Amino acid sequence: MPEFDLAVVGAGASGLSVTAVAAQFGLRVALIERDRMGGDCLNFGCVPSKALLAASHSAQAARVAGRFGVRLPEPAIDWDEVHEHVHGVIAAIAPTDSEARFRALGATVLRGEARFVAPDALLVDGRRITARRIVIAAGSTAAVPPIPGLDQVPYLTNTTMFDLKPRPDHLLILGGGPIGVEMADAFVGLGSRVTIVEAATIAGNEDPELVAGLRDCLVERGVIIMERAKVAAIEPGPALVLADGRRVVGSHLLVATGRRPNLDALDLATGNVLTSQAGIVTDRGLRSLTNRRVYAIGDIADPRGIGPRAFTHVGSYHAGIVIRRALFRLPARIDYAALPRVTYTWPELAQVGMTESEARAAGHRVAILRWPLADNDRATAERDATGLVKLVVAGSRVLGAGILAPNAGEMIGLWVLAIARRVKLGVLASLIAPYPTRSEAGKRAAGNFFVPRLFAPRTKALLRLLARLP
Repeated sequence: MPEFDLAVVGAGASGLSVTAVAAQFGLRVALIERDRMGGDCLNFGCVPSKALLAASHSAQAARVAGRFGVRLPEPAIDWDEVHEHVHGVIAAIAPTDSEARFRALGATVLRGEARFVAPDALLVDGRRITARRIVIAAGSTAAVPPIPGLDQVPYLTNTTMFDLKPRPDHLLILGGGPIGVEMADAFVGLGSRVTIVEAATIAGNEDPELVAGLRDCLVERGVIIMERAKVAAIEPGPALVLADGRRVVGSHLLVATGRRPNLDALDLATGNVLTSQAGIVTDRGLRSLTNRRVYAIGDIADPRGIGPRAFTHVGSYHAGIVIRRALFRLPARIDYAALPRVTYTWPELAQVGMTESEARAAGHRVAILRWPLADNDRATAERDATGLVKLVVAGSRVLGAGILAPNAGEMIGLWVLAIARRVKLGVLASLIAPYPTRSEAGKRAAGNFFVPRLFAPRTKALLRLLARLP
């Protein structure tokens, strides 16, 4: 008999979600973690980055208060207190992810590195355990590119930047993806000079029309953005030497060039678990293609034909699928058609479903519906009218939605539901939205679908006819 019904490797968001449910159902669960409980999201990712952004956006709000007739001096940034704020937020959330909580739920928490010693067995700090089902939720880590000279200079990644003291004078950010763009926004708001160096374009996975507005906002606040700039070498300074011969010198360097799965220590070959460069290869139900005892969830999962999605909310979504499949033996498979993502800058950039280019590449005949925040009364009242709601529609249904606006991450939920439940545009256009709110912009964008036919000559002729009736 296996010692455990379920062994979960990794105590990040996805692993904790599976463990909590399985333990509360009374199953014998082993939760294995080699580092900090809560994983990357709590300690080095979502939580500290949003805490840092909150501090930055507070300072930025003070700088622009003059638009309301409120005159404030330039904010004084106490970096030690900012640091304490960020780590105080981590400490406040940590009990939810703690060993004590999961032991209280009935799980066996094992601290140490796990590796396969058989397809159904793991070795953890010298202890051999067996399990009916094994869930790999080992996550990912910062990918460090093989640039000549990088190994000769000190550099930051997301795992080290939140312990940074003192505040950088000039932060160079290598990579303009979500992490790079968010940290540029955070540090420039807190008084650092910031330069992003990106080989392609910033926020390359997002709709270019929305990214253009975000780029303008970052530049206006002082971020230097160098796009289509390939780094040929890195020299002490640190200094980035570009392929065209230019040199960019700063005081600190943050490497934000993507993520790689934490595969190395697991000895997955011994466990007969197939891998790719992107992670553990699974079917669309997140089960290993080569070892039916094993499931992979979160950043480390590479579902065949789809690839990984490195978001905390995806890890939680994966956990639900594995619970249905591995525990209840029910059919379940991933569907990313209504998967949202948010870049938490100011303004935020939120996206769900297909972008315009993705929809056209997939062969859809699409219409594009827009409503600028400049035409929204709430945005006007708050003197912050930068932004846009953009809908990608086919027929009478929404394929994708993008929002550039303050708190766009809160606004995107309606469109997640609309895509997931295939809600028709007529329903969305007739929604009663509270006034004045920025969410009205989405309703107005949907309503634009009906404007041409509403004011068409045929409709006008019908109204003239109806007007003659008694």
